[in-house]
Amino acid sequence: MAKQFRVKLKRSLIGCTQAQKDAVRCLGLKKRESEVVVADHPATRGQIMKVQHLLEVKVEN
Repeated sequence: MAKQFRVKLKRSLIGCTQAQKDAVRCLGLKKRESEVVVADHPATRGQIMKVQHLLEVKVEN
């Protein structure tokens, strides 16, 4: 089974750039405190790194 990340949006998107808002939306997060499980891919890792200051990330197996 591939590695997965549990990603939770901890901070608001108010004041963020459009690129950061797009990265959060592509991860599948819509509102503050929403949580999704995403697969571990290079593209996903890049999106997480772009907005890491807004997220809480946990690794799942």
